[in-house]
Amino acid sequence: MDLKKIFIKDACPTKMGGQAVMEGIMMKGEKKTALAVRLPNGNMEIETKKTPSYGKWMKIPLVRGVVAFVDSLVYGCKTLLDSANMLEEFDDEEYEPTKFEAWIEKKFGSEALWNFLIYSSVVIALAFSVGIFILLPTWVASLAKFVTTNVLWINFIEGLLRIALFVAYVWAISYMPDIKRVFRFHGAEHKTIHTFENLPRDKEGNTDIRQLTVEACREYPTLHPRCGTSFLMFVFIIAFACHVLLGWPVLWVRIITRILLLPVVAGLSYELLKWAGRSDNWVVKILSMPGLWLQKITTAEPDDQMLEVAIAAVNAVCDDTPPRKYIIRKLPEGAWPEDRYNYPNNWGN
Repeated sequence: MDLKKIFIKDACPTKMGGQAVMEGIMMKGEKKTALAVRLPNGNMEIETKKTPSYGKWMKIPLVRGVVAFVDSLVYGCKTLLDSANMLEEFDDEEYEPTKFEAWIEKKFGSEALWNFLIYSSVVIALAFSVGIFILLPTWVASLAKFVTTNVLWINFIEGLLRIALFVAYVWAISYMPDIKRVFRFHGAEHKTIHTFENLPRDKEGNTDIRQLTVEACREYPTLHPRCGTSFLMFVFIIAFACHVLLGWPVLWVRIITRILLLPVVAGLSYELLKWAGRSDNWVVKILSMPGLWLQKITTAEPDDQMLEVAIAAVNAVCDDTPPRKYIIRKLPEGAWPEDRYNYPNNWGN
Protein backbone atom coordinates (compact mmCIF):
# COMPACT_ATOMS: atom_id res chain seq x y z
CA MET A 1 0.00 0.00 0.00
CA ASP A 2 1.59 3.25 -1.18
CA LEU A 3 0.27 5.91 1.22
CA LYS A 4 1.76 8.72 -0.89
CA LYS A 5 -0.74 7.86 -3.62
CA ILE A 6 -3.62 7.87 -1.13
CA PHE A 7 -2.72 10.90 1.02
CA ILE A 8 -1.66 13.08 -1.89
CA LYS A 9 0.23 16.13 -0.63
CA ASP A 10 -0.89 18.68 -3.25
CA ALA A 11 -4.48 17.45 -3.55
CA CYS A 12 -7.35 19.88 -3.08
CA PRO A 13 -9.92 18.00 -0.93
CA THR A 14 -13.54 18.69 -1.84
CA LYS A 15 -16.84 18.11 -0.07
CA MET A 16 -17.93 15.83 -2.90
CA GLY A 17 -18.65 12.26 -1.88
CA GLY A 18 -20.28 9.27 -3.45
CA GLN A 19 -21.83 5.86 -3.10
CA ALA A 20 -21.76 2.84 -5.35
CA VAL A 21 -25.21 1.53 -6.28
CA MET A 22 -26.58 -1.12 -8.62
CA GLU A 23 -24.74 -0.65 -11.93
CA GLY A 24 -23.85 2.91 -11.10
CA ILE A 25 -22.76 5.67 -8.78
CA MET A 26 -24.38 8.40 -6.74
CA MET A 27 -22.24 11.53 -6.43
CA LYS A 28 -23.18 14.26 -3.95
CA GLY A 29 -21.86 17.81 -4.17
CA GLU A 30 -22.65 20.88 -2.10
CA LYS A 31 -25.45 22.06 -4.45
CA LYS A 32 -26.38 19.07 -6.60
CA THR A 33 -26.54 15.30 -6.28
CA ALA A 34 -26.32 13.03 -9.31
CA LEU A 35 -27.25 9.39 -9.79
CA ALA A 36 -25.67 7.77 -12.86
CA VAL A 37 -26.59 4.21 -13.84
CA ARG A 38 -25.28 2.14 -16.75
CA LEU A 39 -28.25 0.50 -18.44
CA PRO A 40 -28.02 -2.98 -20.02
CA ASN A 41 -28.24 -1.42 -23.52
CA GLY A 42 -25.04 0.58 -22.90
CA ASN A 43 -26.74 3.93 -22.34
CA MET A 44 -26.41 5.84 -19.09
CA GLU A 45 -29.38 7.27 -17.24
CA ILE A 46 -28.55 10.37 -15.20
CA GLU A 47 -30.77 12.02 -12.62
CA THR A 48 -29.75 15.16 -10.75
CA LYS A 49 -31.43 16.68 -7.72
CA LYS A 50 -30.81 19.57 -5.39
CA THR A 51 -28.66 18.45 -2.46
CA PRO A 52 -30.65 18.71 0.79
CA SER A 53 -29.43 21.44 3.13
CA TYR A 54 -29.50 21.07 6.91
CA GLY A 55 -28.41 24.62 7.65
CA LYS A 56 -27.00 25.34 11.08
CA TRP A 57 -27.00 21.67 12.12
CA MET A 58 -24.09 20.95 9.75
CA LYS A 59 -22.00 23.66 11.43
CA ILE A 60 -22.18 22.21 14.94
CA PRO A 61 -19.34 19.72 15.70
CA LEU A 62 -20.53 16.23 16.74
CA VAL A 63 -24.16 17.10 15.92
CA ARG A 64 -23.32 17.32 12.20
CA GLY A 65 -21.88 13.82 12.39
CA VAL A 66 -25.18 12.41 13.66
CA VAL A 67 -27.11 14.34 10.98
CA ALA A 68 -24.74 13.09 8.26
CA PHE A 69 -24.98 9.50 9.56
CA VAL A 70 -28.80 9.46 9.54
CA ASP A 71 -28.88 11.19 6.16
CA SER A 72 -26.46 8.65 4.68
CA LEU A 73 -28.66 5.78 5.89
CA VAL A 74 -31.91 7.23 4.55
CA TYR A 75 -30.51 8.72 1.35
CA GLY A 76 -28.32 5.66 0.78
CA CYS A 77 -31.32 3.30 0.88
CA LYS A 78 -33.32 5.66 -1.34
CA THR A 79 -30.50 5.84 -3.87
CA LEU A 80 -30.22 2.05 -4.02
CA LEU A 81 -33.96 1.79 -4.67
CA ASP A 82 -33.73 4.54 -7.29
CA SER A 83 -30.96 2.69 -9.14
CA ALA A 84 -33.00 -0.51 -9.05
CA ASN A 85 -35.96 1.44 -10.40
CA MET A 86 -33.87 2.69 -13.35
CA LEU A 87 -32.95 -0.90 -14.21
CA GLU A 88 -36.45 -2.25 -13.67
CA GLU A 89 -37.64 -1.92 -17.28
CA PHE A 90 -34.82 -4.25 -18.37
CA ASP A 91 -35.71 -6.89 -15.77
CA ASP A 92 -37.79 -9.80 -17.07
CA GLU A 93 -39.22 -10.48 -13.60
CA GLU A 94 -41.87 -8.08 -12.37
CA TYR A 95 -41.85 -7.17 -8.69
CA GLU A 96 -44.98 -8.38 -6.96
CA PRO A 97 -45.83 -6.15 -3.98
CA THR A 98 -47.02 -7.82 -0.80
CA LYS A 99 -50.64 -7.43 0.27
CA PHE A 100 -49.55 -4.88 2.86
CA GLU A 101 -47.59 -2.85 0.28
CA ALA A 102 -50.54 -3.00 -2.13
CA TRP A 103 -52.82 -1.74 0.65
CA ILE A 104 -50.48 1.18 1.41
CA GLU A 105 -50.32 2.16 -2.27
CA LYS A 106 -54.10 1.95 -2.66
CA LYS A 107 -54.81 3.82 0.57
CA PHE A 108 -52.07 6.48 0.57
CA GLY A 109 -50.61 6.49 -2.96
CA SER A 110 -47.35 5.52 -4.69
CA GLU A 111 -45.26 8.14 -2.87
CA ALA A 112 -46.31 6.77 0.51
CA LEU A 113 -45.40 3.25 -0.63
CA TRP A 114 -41.98 4.48 -1.80
CA ASN A 115 -41.36 6.18 1.57
CA PHE A 116 -42.47 3.03 3.37
CA LEU A 117 -39.97 0.95 1.39
CA ILE A 118 -37.15 3.43 2.12
CA TYR A 119 -37.73 3.85 5.85
CA SER A 120 -38.53 0.19 6.47
CA SER A 121 -35.22 -0.66 4.77
CA VAL A 122 -33.43 1.78 7.10
CA VAL A 123 -35.13 0.28 10.17
CA ILE A 124 -34.28 -3.28 9.11
CA ALA A 125 -30.66 -2.31 8.38
CA LEU A 126 -30.32 -0.59 11.76
CA ALA A 127 -31.92 -3.51 13.60
CA PHE A 128 -29.61 -5.97 11.85
CA SER A 129 -26.53 -3.84 12.56
CA VAL A 130 -27.38 -3.28 16.23
CA GLY A 131 -28.21 -6.94 16.75
CA ILE A 132 -25.15 -8.42 15.03
CA PHE A 133 -22.48 -5.81 15.70
CA ILE A 134 -23.51 -4.46 19.12
CA LEU A 135 -25.69 -6.91 21.07
CA LEU A 136 -24.05 -10.17 19.97
CA PRO A 137 -20.42 -9.11 20.72
CA THR A 138 -21.29 -7.72 24.16
CA TRP A 139 -23.16 -10.92 25.06
CA VAL A 140 -20.39 -13.22 23.81
CA ALA A 141 -17.72 -11.13 25.56
CA SER A 142 -19.53 -11.78 28.85
CA LEU A 143 -18.12 -15.31 28.69
CA ALA A 144 -14.63 -13.84 29.10
CA LYS A 145 -15.36 -13.26 32.81
CA PHE A 146 -14.57 -16.96 33.33
CA VAL A 147 -11.02 -16.22 32.16
CA THR A 148 -10.36 -12.66 33.39
CA THR A 149 -12.07 -9.94 35.43
CA ASN A 150 -9.98 -7.16 33.92
CA VAL A 151 -12.42 -4.60 32.49
CA LEU A 152 -9.96 -3.41 29.85
CA TRP A 153 -9.37 -6.92 28.51
CA ILE A 154 -13.08 -7.80 28.43
CA ASN A 155 -13.89 -4.60 26.54
CA PHE A 156 -10.98 -5.31 24.21
CA ILE A 157 -12.37 -8.79 23.47
CA GLU A 158 -15.80 -7.27 22.78
CA GLY A 159 -14.32 -4.68 20.41
CA LEU A 160 -12.23 -7.31 18.65
CA LEU A 161 -15.30 -9.54 18.18
CA ARG A 162 -17.25 -6.61 16.76
CA ILE A 163 -14.56 -5.81 14.19
CA ALA A 164 -14.06 -9.50 13.34
CA LEU A 165 -17.78 -9.98 12.71
CA PHE A 166 -17.96 -6.93 10.49
CA VAL A 167 -14.87 -7.85 8.45
CA ALA A 168 -16.14 -11.44 8.09
CA TYR A 169 -19.52 -10.14 6.89
CA VAL A 170 -17.97 -7.79 4.31
CA TRP A 171 -15.56 -10.49 3.15
CA ALA A 172 -18.41 -13.03 2.77
CA ILE A 173 -20.67 -10.74 0.71
CA SER A 174 -17.73 -9.72 -1.48
CA TYR A 175 -18.02 -13.13 -3.19
CA MET A 176 -21.58 -12.42 -4.36
CA PRO A 177 -21.53 -11.48 -8.08
CA ASP A 178 -23.78 -8.43 -7.69
CA ILE A 179 -21.79 -7.14 -4.70
CA LYS A 180 -18.54 -7.68 -6.62
CA ARG A 181 -19.80 -5.27 -9.26
CA VAL A 182 -20.91 -2.75 -6.63
CA PHE A 183 -17.41 -2.88 -5.11
CA ARG A 184 -15.90 -2.23 -8.56
CA PHE A 185 -18.14 0.81 -8.97
CA HIS A 186 -16.98 1.83 -5.49
CA GLY A 187 -13.42 1.70 -6.79
CA ALA A 188 -14.44 3.81 -9.81
CA GLU A 189 -15.97 6.41 -7.49
CA HIS A 190 -12.73 6.68 -5.47
CA LYS A 191 -10.50 6.89 -8.54
CA THR A 192 -12.63 9.64 -10.03
CA ILE A 193 -12.75 11.72 -6.84
CA HIS A 194 -8.96 11.33 -6.47
CA THR A 195 -8.55 12.58 -10.05
CA PHE A 196 -10.96 15.48 -9.58
CA GLU A 197 -9.18 16.58 -6.39
CA ASN A 198 -5.84 16.56 -8.21
CA LEU A 199 -6.80 18.45 -11.38
CA PRO A 200 -4.85 21.69 -11.97
CA ARG A 201 -6.61 24.74 -10.54
CA ASP A 202 -6.35 28.43 -11.34
CA LYS A 203 -5.93 31.23 -8.77
CA GLU A 204 -9.66 31.22 -8.01
CA GLY A 205 -9.62 27.46 -7.42
CA ASN A 206 -11.48 26.63 -10.63
CA THR A 207 -10.57 23.62 -12.72
CA ASP A 208 -11.14 22.40 -16.28
CA ILE A 209 -13.54 19.48 -15.85
CA ARG A 210 -12.69 18.28 -19.37
CA GLN A 211 -9.42 16.93 -17.95
CA LEU A 212 -11.40 14.39 -15.93
CA THR A 213 -10.91 11.46 -18.32
CA VAL A 214 -10.84 7.69 -18.11
CA GLU A 215 -7.11 7.74 -18.84
CA ALA A 216 -6.47 10.19 -15.98
CA CYS A 217 -8.62 8.21 -13.51
CA ARG A 218 -6.75 4.96 -14.19
CA GLU A 219 -3.60 6.43 -12.60
CA TYR A 220 -5.12 6.74 -9.11
CA PRO A 221 -5.77 4.07 -6.44
CA THR A 222 -9.14 2.66 -5.42
CA LEU A 223 -8.47 3.55 -1.77
CA HIS A 224 -9.47 6.97 -0.42
CA PRO A 225 -9.01 8.34 3.14
CA ARG A 226 -12.46 10.00 3.17
CA CYS A 227 -14.54 6.86 2.64
CA GLY A 228 -17.61 5.48 4.41
CA THR A 229 -15.72 2.24 5.00
CA SER A 230 -13.08 4.15 6.97
CA PHE A 231 -15.87 5.90 8.86
CA LEU A 232 -17.21 2.53 10.04
CA MET A 233 -13.76 1.48 11.24
CA PHE A 234 -13.47 4.78 13.14
CA VAL A 235 -16.85 3.94 14.71
CA PHE A 236 -15.52 0.62 16.01
CA ILE A 237 -12.31 2.17 17.37
CA ILE A 238 -14.04 5.11 19.10
CA ALA A 239 -16.79 2.82 20.43
CA PHE A 240 -14.12 0.68 22.11
CA ALA A 241 -12.59 3.76 23.79
CA CYS A 242 -15.99 4.96 25.02
CA HIS A 243 -17.03 1.53 26.30
CA VAL A 244 -13.83 1.15 28.32
CA LEU A 245 -14.69 4.36 30.20
CA LEU A 246 -18.05 2.84 31.23
CA GLY A 247 -16.49 -0.28 32.72
CA TRP A 248 -18.36 -3.60 32.45
CA PRO A 249 -21.82 -3.31 34.06
CA VAL A 250 -24.55 -5.97 33.86
CA LEU A 251 -25.74 -7.05 30.41
CA TRP A 252 -28.92 -4.94 30.16
CA VAL A 253 -27.06 -1.78 31.24
CA ARG A 254 -24.33 -2.47 28.66
CA ILE A 255 -26.92 -2.89 25.90
CA ILE A 256 -28.72 0.35 26.77
CA THR A 257 -25.54 2.42 27.17
CA ARG A 258 -24.05 1.11 23.93
CA ILE A 259 -27.20 2.06 22.01
CA LEU A 260 -27.41 5.48 23.70
CA LEU A 261 -23.74 6.11 22.88
CA LEU A 262 -24.27 5.58 19.13
CA PRO A 263 -24.91 9.29 18.37
CA VAL A 264 -21.78 10.30 20.30
CA VAL A 265 -19.67 7.67 18.54
CA ALA A 266 -21.08 8.67 15.12
CA GLY A 267 -20.36 12.34 15.83
CA LEU A 268 -16.77 11.74 16.92
CA SER A 269 -16.15 9.37 13.98
CA TYR A 270 -17.42 11.97 11.52
CA GLU A 271 -15.07 14.63 12.89
CA LEU A 272 -12.16 12.20 12.69
CA LEU A 273 -13.06 11.31 9.10
CA LYS A 274 -13.19 15.00 8.11
CA TRP A 275 -9.77 15.50 9.65
CA ALA A 276 -8.39 12.44 7.85
CA GLY A 277 -9.77 13.74 4.55
CA ARG A 278 -7.87 17.03 4.69
CA SER A 279 -4.64 16.04 6.47
CA ASP A 280 -1.71 13.77 5.66
CA ASN A 281 0.24 13.77 8.94
CA TRP A 282 1.48 10.51 10.46
CA VAL A 283 -1.22 10.37 13.18
CA VAL A 284 -3.97 10.48 10.53
CA LYS A 285 -2.23 7.81 8.49
CA ILE A 286 -1.97 5.45 11.47
CA LEU A 287 -5.63 5.96 12.46
CA SER A 288 -6.72 5.51 8.83
CA MET A 289 -4.88 2.24 8.24
CA PRO A 290 -7.65 -0.15 9.49
CA GLY A 291 -10.19 1.54 7.20
CA LEU A 292 -7.81 1.49 4.24
CA TRP A 293 -7.13 -2.22 4.77
CA LEU A 294 -10.88 -2.86 4.81
CA GLN A 295 -11.24 -0.86 1.59
CA LYS A 296 -9.09 -3.51 -0.06
CA ILE A 297 -12.21 -5.68 0.28
CA THR A 298 -14.92 -3.07 -0.39
CA THR A 299 -13.26 -1.65 -3.52
CA ALA A 300 -11.93 -3.31 -6.65
CA GLU A 301 -10.42 -2.21 -9.95
CA PRO A 302 -13.17 -0.92 -12.27
CA ASP A 303 -13.31 -1.25 -16.03
CA ASP A 304 -13.45 1.75 -18.37
CA GLN A 305 -17.25 1.70 -18.59
CA MET A 306 -17.51 1.98 -14.81
CA LEU A 307 -15.10 4.92 -14.81
CA GLU A 308 -17.22 6.57 -17.51
CA VAL A 309 -20.25 6.33 -15.19
CA ALA A 310 -18.29 7.94 -12.33
CA ILE A 311 -17.04 10.73 -14.62
CA ALA A 312 -20.58 11.35 -15.87
CA ALA A 313 -21.80 11.63 -12.25
CA VAL A 314 -19.09 14.19 -11.38
CA ASN A 315 -19.84 16.17 -14.55
CA ALA A 316 -23.55 16.20 -13.70
CA VAL A 317 -22.78 17.52 -10.20
CA CYS A 318 -20.46 20.24 -11.52
CA ASP A 319 -22.48 21.59 -14.46
CA ASP A 320 -24.80 24.60 -14.11
CA THR A 321 -27.97 23.00 -15.46
CA PRO A 322 -31.03 22.75 -13.18
CA PRO A 323 -31.98 19.36 -11.70
CA ARG A 324 -33.16 17.03 -14.46
CA LYS A 325 -33.29 13.46 -15.74
CA TYR A 326 -31.71 12.50 -19.06
CA ILE A 327 -30.05 9.75 -21.08
CA ILE A 328 -26.45 9.67 -22.31
CA ARG A 329 -26.52 7.44 -25.36
CA LYS A 330 -23.77 4.97 -26.17
CA LEU A 331 -22.98 5.17 -29.87
CA PRO A 332 -21.40 2.34 -31.89
CA GLU A 333 -17.61 2.10 -31.78
CA GLY A 334 -15.98 4.35 -34.35
CA ALA A 335 -19.02 6.62 -34.67
CA TRP A 336 -17.38 9.38 -32.62
CA PRO A 337 -13.79 10.56 -32.06
CA GLU A 338 -11.69 8.64 -29.55
CA ASP A 339 -12.14 11.34 -26.91
CA ARG A 340 -15.96 11.01 -26.88
CA TYR A 341 -15.85 10.03 -23.19
CA ASN A 342 -14.01 13.21 -22.19
CA TYR A 343 -17.19 15.26 -22.41
CA PRO A 344 -19.92 12.85 -21.26
CA ASN A 345 -22.60 15.53 -20.82
CA ASN A 346 -22.26 16.43 -24.52
CA TRP A 347 -23.06 12.96 -25.88
CA GLY A 348 -26.67 13.82 -26.52
CA ASN A 349 -29.92 13.47 -24.62
